[in-house]
Amino acid sequence: MKTSVERRSGSPVGEVWVWVSAMGLMAGVAMILLLLGLVGVQGVLAFWPRRVVTITLMEDGEAVEAAGMEQLGGEIVRRQARVGPGQTGRGGAGEEWHVFTGSREVYGLAFRFVDGARVVRMEHPLDVWRWERQAHGPVFGYPVRLEGAGGETVPAGAANFWEVLENRLEAVERDRRRIRRLEKDEIGAVSGEMERLRRRLAAWSLRHGGDAVENAEVRRWRERQSDLEDAYERLAAEARELRDRVGQNRLVYRLLTGSEQTLELGQLRGYYAPNRLDFGGRVTRFLHRAWEFLSEEPREANTGGGIFPAIFGTFIMTLLMSVAVMPFGVVAALYLGEYASRGPLVGWVRIAVNNLAGVPSVVFGVFGLGFFVYLAGGTIDQLLFSDRLPTPTFGTGGILWASLTLALLTVPVVIVATEEALAAVPRGAREGSLACGASKWQTLQRIVLPAATPGILTGLILAMARGAGEVAPLMLVGVVKLAPDLPLSGRFPFVHLDQKFMHLGFHIYDLGFQSPDSEAARPMVFATTLLLILVVVVLNFTAIVIRGRLTRRYRGSAF
Repeated sequence: MKTSVERRSGSPVGEVWVWVSAMGLMAGVAMILLLLGLVGVQGVLAFWPRRVVTITLMEDGEAVEAAGMEQLGGEIVRRQARVGPGQTGRGGAGEEWHVFTGSREVYGLAFRFVDGARVVRMEHPLDVWRWERQAHGPVFGYPVRLEGAGGETVPAGAANFWEVLENRLEAVERDRRRIRRLEKDEIGAVSGEMERLRRRLAAWSLRHGGDAVENAEVRRWRERQSDLEDAYERLAAEARELRDRVGQNRLVYRLLTGSEQTLELGQLRGYYAPNRLDFGGRVTRFLHRAWEFLSEEPREANTGGGIFPAIFGTFIMTLLMSVAVMPFGVVAALYLGEYASRGPLVGWVRIAVNNLAGVPSVVFGVFGLGFFVYLAGGTIDQLLFSDRLPTPTFGTGGILWASLTLALLTVPVVIVATEEALAAVPRGAREGSLACGASKWQTLQRIVLPAATPGILTGLILAMARGAGEVAPLMLVGVVKLAPDLPLSGRFPFVHLDQKFMHLGFHIYDLGFQSPDSEAARPMVFATTLLLILVVVVLNFTAIVIRGRLTRRYRGSAF
């Protein structure tokens, strides 16, 4: 008894390691929270409107021109410590300002670094405007006049200047929508039909020889091809006329440095005065820019515009992946859990399924490229699309092969989750059904599968979350930098499984490592990363909620 009391009075065995484990857990949670906080703050700041400043620089006590500008104007993106030659720390380093000046085609660069010690004056003019352009990013300046098609001008000081600008922008927007409809819908439909007729004629010539007499059907094809060429020329001429009309309306503005520039209204997407916005106006502008980010197509090598094609491509790919992985995963789990006899072969199969979850994802991409793209796609092209060769149809990367590749990648998740859900069904429910005379299949169909449905859905949602975040295999089987044409359209066959697509994960990689302007791409990287994290978190949270409800429903089971 004495020995036992002495042992209790000492330090508990393993208590130090408990504290070490707790500290490790706290460190991991802190790193995750810091990462999410950084991405969240930077992602929100990407859309928050900043104030525009004009900065006067000096050297040797006198104001001078810096890089050809007497004044530097724009948005202060961030301020950081400046380390000069021979300095290794913050002491005496001073401050450096990172300023977004815009007007890349005028200044050469859209971002500039300014030594804080050279700033002698900083102002926030209320009458400066931010003009959002279709290309080359936004500019900051003062409106000077409007120039119309007939040479008429409206000075910025006129009482009806903003009304005339709005009216002309509305007219320009109507013309732009008509041009977009002509190029994508009408001209696209005519071009597609012309291409189909060209392939028919080429196939007929290949079968009958170039000197064969054309029959009535071939002559109808020729006539239809001539009509389509006339329609194409007519639509193209209308589009050129609209473009010329759009280019006749121009805005003349003066930069913060004093030089005047001209901007076609067809290139103007919007405008606002940043220094006049109150908090409510900034929130409204923030929501407007966030909606543009979610609903528009990318511009400027993906450094501007929105990410709607990437969102839509990720959604369609995940949906196709779910359609492929769900039946195979559930059938495999049903066989392994309900029908397969216990033995070494089944054990090896289970081990192989579990090990598949640890295979690097790029290996699945290589398999998808070799099996799906080259073998299956090449065979389909030989059998069904031989008239299009050597241009591949399914023999190249596309959204179908990407979805099947990710289905292989995520099928272990569905199998394991389905087996756990099947095992969670109370044994008494199975035995009661069998005792009532039901067959094993009827028991599975009427009792086991309905009870296991929440667990199966949990596995499916987890598979969708993993598939939505994968990047490496997609780089080999169909994802591209820019694909403005969506895989789903109003043209037959409506769902274009052979088409390449954009993906949120690859979009982040492209912006972060392949962008021609890393500073302009920086806000888009954080915003896209924040959106992808939110998608994955929502999917995982949904799986947790479903799993919790399943646990409460079958509280007495082993699940």
